[in-house]
Amino acid sequence: MSEKQYLVDDLTLQDSWRMFRIMAEFVEGFEVMPEVSPAVTIFGSARAKPDSDDYLKTVQIARLLVQHGFNIISGGGPGIMEAANKGAAEAGGKSVGLHIHLPNEQEANPYANIRLGFKYFFIRKVMFIKYAVAYIIMPGGFGTMDELFEALTLIQTKRIRSFPVILLDSGFWKGLVDWAKNTLLSQGTISEPDLNLLHIVDTPDEAVNIIKQMVVV
Repeated sequence: MSEKQYLVDDLTLQDSWRMFRIMAEFVEGFEVMPEVSPAVTIFGSARAKPDSDDYLKTVQIARLLVQHGFNIISGGGPGIMEAANKGAAEAGGKSVGLHIHLPNEQEANPYANIRLGFKYFFIRKVMFIKYAVAYIIMPGGFGTMDELFEALTLIQTKRIRSFPVILLDSGFWKGLVDWAKNTLLSQGTISEPDLNLLHIVDTPDEAVNIIKQMVVV
């Protein structure tokens, strides 16, 4: 057997064993996550500081949602994720942290009272979206944008049920929304109903009211 063939066979063997890890992560998620329904998933920057306006607003949003019968799902890390879990836990709700294991390990925040750890991003994404009745997107970076556009794509293509996708802080999101209107829509790469999937607000109360109006639990 050539060295090249050996490497190919070794990779195939690794993939075969990797399937068991993938199945195990799915099974654990499917066993735990149904108990948190109904839940709202909150995304945003891991770099938000505890004294920042975004962090404090996220704590308030999570508290309000728990007071109205919703639980909270976050990525389980620092920043906005921590704020979401903190607000939910302090309000007595189920505070879910879906933590991802990375080479440069991100510390799990201490406020999640239900915690799952994942090696694979795609499995974690399934848990975020499958068990959420709404998304709230706070200001964030590439990871936040990834979750936002994946949700919009899945709703647009009817691969999942439609649910509210709420952007909080119109000033932060204005450039993105204007680009979507002035470039994507004007060039016909999206349609008007696609833009209507987004709800842009500036206060925690506005975000919670949209969810109360649109979500039947």
